[in-house]
Amino acid sequence: MGTERSITHRSRPVMELVGRQAEIAQILDIVEEEHREPRMLLLLGEAGTGKTGLLAVAVNHARDNGTLVLESQGSEAESRQSFASLHQLLLPLLPDLGTLSDHLRGALETAFGLAPAQGPPDPKQLCMAVLRLLTEVSRRQRILLAADDVQHFDRDSLDVLGFVMRRIAAEAVSVLLAARGQTPPDGVAADLRTLLLGPLTEQAAAELVDAQPHTPTGRTRIDLLRQARGNPLAILELCRAAGTGGAGVLPGGGLPQTERIQELYAARLRGLPELTQRLILYAATSEHEDLATIMAAAGTGPDLGAWAPAEEAGLVTIVDDGRVIFRHPLARAGSYHGAPAHLRQQAHRDLAAALTADPARRAWHMAAACIGHDESVAAALEDTAELAERRGGFFAAAQALERSAECSPATADRARRYAKALRAAQNAGDPSWVRELYDKVTALTEDRDLLGVAACGAGIALSSFGHQRHGFQVLMSALEPDPPRDGMTVLALAAVLQAVAFQSGLPEVRRPVAALLDRVEAGNRDTPYSELTSNEAADAVRTVALAGAEPANAPELLRRMRRRPGVPEGTAGVTEMTRVHALGGVAWYADESDLCVESFRQAYAMLKAYGSVGPAAPTLSAMGSALIDTGRWTEADEHLEETSTLAAVQKLRHLQIDAEALRVTLRALRGEPAGIPADPSWTAVGLEENRATHARLLRAAGTVAAAAGDFDGAFRHFRSLFAEDGTPLHYFMSLRSIADFAAAAQRTGRQEEATRILAVVRAALGPRPSTRMILLMHHASALTGDPKDAEHHFRLATVNPAGDQWPLARAQARLHYAQWLRRRRRPLDARPLLTTALESFTRLGASALAEEASAELRASGVATSPAKADPLAELTAQQRQIVRLAARGLRNREIAEQLMLSPRTVSSHLYNVYPKLGVSSRNQLRDLFDDL
Repeated sequence: MGTERSITHRSRPVMELVGRQAEIAQILDIVEEEHREPRMLLLLGEAGTGKTGLLAVAVNHARDNGTLVLESQGSEAESRQSFASLHQLLLPLLPDLGTLSDHLRGALETAFGLAPAQGPPDPKQLCMAVLRLLTEVSRRQRILLAADDVQHFDRDSLDVLGFVMRRIAAEAVSVLLAARGQTPPDGVAADLRTLLLGPLTEQAAAELVDAQPHTPTGRTRIDLLRQARGNPLAILELCRAAGTGGAGVLPGGGLPQTERIQELYAARLRGLPELTQRLILYAATSEHEDLATIMAAAGTGPDLGAWAPAEEAGLVTIVDDGRVIFRHPLARAGSYHGAPAHLRQQAHRDLAAALTADPARRAWHMAAACIGHDESVAAALEDTAELAERRGGFFAAAQALERSAECSPATADRARRYAKALRAAQNAGDPSWVRELYDKVTALTEDRDLLGVAACGAGIALSSFGHQRHGFQVLMSALEPDPPRDGMTVLALAAVLQAVAFQSGLPEVRRPVAALLDRVEAGNRDTPYSELTSNEAADAVRTVALAGAEPANAPELLRRMRRRPGVPEGTAGVTEMTRVHALGGVAWYADESDLCVESFRQAYAMLKAYGSVGPAAPTLSAMGSALIDTGRWTEADEHLEETSTLAAVQKLRHLQIDAEALRVTLRALRGEPAGIPADPSWTAVGLEENRATHARLLRAAGTVAAAAGDFDGAFRHFRSLFAEDGTPLHYFMSLRSIADFAAAAQRTGRQEEATRILAVVRAALGPRPSTRMILLMHHASALTGDPKDAEHHFRLATVNPAGDQWPLARAQARLHYAQWLRRRRRPLDARPLLTTALESFTRLGASALAEEASAELRASGVATSPAKADPLAELTAQQRQIVRLAARGLRNREIAEQLMLSPRTVSSHLYNVYPKLGVSSRNQLRDLFDDL
């Protein structure tokens, strides 16, 4: 994918490279024609990271701009032939040799074998000849030297190239080198500017998978992403393997083979000693075992010398903590599938025999060696899954249960284990996998409890993909005519139905929820839902479903919930996580935004400890909105980045759109360029049955228009949140934009139309609306209601201290009140309101609103100076994470472990951000956060 600059400055688009926008920008900076000084860069990275692709982008761009491109590709076969790489590089310039003096031309011709050798060429004359040749040609035309696989260049060519690069400081020559590895190869200057290509981000890797002709789905897709580890070549090859349906899988639930994967490593494997090949096979067969277990299973003895040939061949690395690491994701696949099936089976058996102290891993190897059905293997895997779930390994549990079902001889056991696998996959947050398992369960059984469990997972999966009506039908088919016998399964179905009802916004989906919940009895310890075995957790889930079904009751439900005791000590874990997550949901519906943020934060941290935030997917958009509403914009950036990554990896369509809509809203509030993408395929869900997403999009579009001063456009978007008769598009989301709608109506002279909508909203809120809605309604009434009541409403919208938890809305109300006062020639009354509003806007980073408040303040006769902006806004997302963790008291090593960085990197970041934050010590960081 190109960068913005590439789109505007190029005659044709560059090769599409997913997830490499930043790297493309850097390499194009090397070859841009407006730069006359030389520029040099060395691309480093492991095989398959995209070095050759990036070089091709640079080469195509340079040629489009009239640059002469000189290319050379290193070859292991020619690495011992003197000047072979240099000859390839300078081949297009051989006709220009006549411009050189005789002794320099002779040196080049001798080196390239074009003239009879009178002896070896003088190294200094040869270097000067190349330098002079490039200098002369560059005076007529800019030159790009593009050299790939420099690690295979012959040393003589590298010496000449190094000489030229050090001395060509004033000529129109750019140099791009690419080499395998993480450090410059021998012969390349260590101080040369480098760009290290790491793995793709999770989001970019998911995008690359989805761009393939036959996109894998479900468990295969997640397996592929895990095993490829962000390596683009591995993703392409494993996608091709999955698409061809090749035979064989990697241990631990791997992917099909292809001949191409085998061929990539066949030559290196064949060249290894027989004992080393055996060790490599056992290492490839093992995914988690340590070095001692692998060597014991292989029966090779304790001598590590047998690994040396494999390390020298670049296949594996033996690390100090006793692990064997394959250097490339495809190396393991090629090593495993390169062996005959009977040897792979024997390797699994030997590893199972060696793992007597680890029943979980032993069961996996037994299953991999199993052909057909075996109840003992199935039972062992089921036990493994229960252990994995207790440790929080939802993904591992789902894998084990699915394989357990495949090994089960009895149909009833197979259906039961598939249903349990579906539950675990749902907890792992993988809706594609859930749908695959749902089809297997429904094909095997008519048991209402099992079908209820399956429908629960399928319903939320369909909702995640944007299919709300289909999800509703699946859920109701499990509830009618005969509901499940287990009350907790009914509760789970009702809770999922409420989530579908919220996302859809459809009255017919929301209508049955309350009646279903009335039939649910207290917790049942025999339920398949471990998170609902305590009465406290079951009550919490029931409460959040009731609050979502009828938000007008949410404030009272929240008061009751907070009066109840929490989960008893000793029963924490999944049960407490469920209760806290539900508390965050009830707080969201009750408009207690600070409590919502605090509870979701706690629940997400627990879920991350269990390995996945997937189960929280239905609440991630709510958390993003709450962070924006409560002024935690820096944290909102981080949260929305994580949400976008999860949505891309799991293909959660409406969540992707929600996250982008919230990002657009935030950019518009900050006064940055923002807009909803014009491509209609971007909103790849039916908005009519995804009204929550539609409402977020309309609010984003209205906010963008208002920030740009297009108040007619803003009114049009905010007005679309309500039907012609005033009925809200979405029963909850539409109402929270009422003040924005009123502000646009007031700016465009449509107060009368807005008054009609306000009356409908007031009726929908009921007799006891939340504090937030009371404040928003007063704000809206002040802007569009009877002028003689305006000040009364403005005062009520701005004086309640509870409104301080929504700093943006409070500051906007103060700004509008002050504007109203100033236009009534009461500047002295307006000044304190404007001063406070200006401080709030500036601290939030709402630059356009801050400028509006500042202009009003100047017009009221006060000279303004900018308030101090949020210093965290200047930091990158990673730096903000590091600072937040340091402020919580974590040491550098602890931060590094959480963020998968080195302690040195953490220390470097903190050293660099202290001046930006205006602090001199770690102890001062806590003062930057209001929520620690």
